[in-house]
Amino acid sequence: MPTTVNNTTSYAGEFAGKYIGAALLSANTIENGGVTVMPNVKYRSTVKTLSSSGLIADQSCDYTPTGEIVLADRVIEPKYLQVNATICRTEFEDDWEAVQMGYSAFDVLPKNFTDFFIARVLGTMAEGTETSIWMGDGANAGEFDGLFFTALGEAGTGIPVAQCVGGTAIDPTNVIAELGKVVDALPSRLYGKEGLKIYAPQNVVRAYVRALGGFTSGIGAAGINNQGTTWYNGNANALTFDGIPVFMANGLAADSMLATTKENLFFGTGLLSDHNEVRVLDMADLDGSKNVRFVARYTAGTQIGILEDCVIYDVTL
Repeated sequence: MPTTVNNTTSYAGEFAGKYIGAALLSANTIENGGVTVMPNVKYRSTVKTLSSSGLIADQSCDYTPTGEIVLADRVIEPKYLQVNATICRTEFEDDWEAVQMGYSAFDVLPKNFTDFFIARVLGTMAEGTETSIWMGDGANAGEFDGLFFTALGEAGTGIPVAQCVGGTAIDPTNVIAELGKVVDALPSRLYGKEGLKIYAPQNVVRAYVRALGGFTSGIGAAGINNQGTTWYNGNANALTFDGIPVFMANGLAADSMLATTKENLFFGTGLLSDHNEVRVLDMADLDGSKNVRFVARYTAGTQIGILEDCVIYDVTL
């Protein structure tokens, strides 16, 4: 059975030759280097972790081993995902693009639509990946376990209680105080470490940008350099708080934050190129039908290396 196509268009006049679709969420976490990407993971891969204590002791004449070294691992197992969509060419035969299909009864999908739909599928895949990287639940169809989903499940156990910060609804009047709570909860071994970031959703970044513009936030009468809300140039990933980069993670839910290093967050997949490939199969030569299939298959999964090196902020804590 073909994918349901609701064609509600009403043709009057000349077709502009262009399709547009509703905006999709930008997959910026991978694009902007927010996580460590592990390609070529066919089934599962192991991230080795090491912790040690008591290694330093007073000098003696003898060789006396001291301390403890703990080796552990965190498993990343990408989930198999797919896009299967079938469109019947009949939907376009009385459409304004019918001429593009050719005059033969063995016609083809309009090229304009085919190109647009491939781009749309790829965009939808990217949006789904971005959302799942942070908030995904592998028990749900089309999702894999996300980083924040994992961290929330480990709050108070794998992540120490002191590093679990209870959150609230964030706006320009309180965003600086709430970001401060995240920084204050950082353990001393993590604060100042290279690669440390505060991963924040769009609503937190927007509130922070506005707060730095002044007026309502107490950051001077007109904010940074007295520029008011015109100070910001749109580069969200150039923001810092107390010297720590603030990374806008589009897939994070509102009023949630995670502070850790990029090297502690892992995204695993088979081939990165699978995330950019959609195969188009015209079924006419195979079963005589007028169906065209769009097929994409890819894998994706996440893992946190060392839970103790995370600070989590959420309204549920």
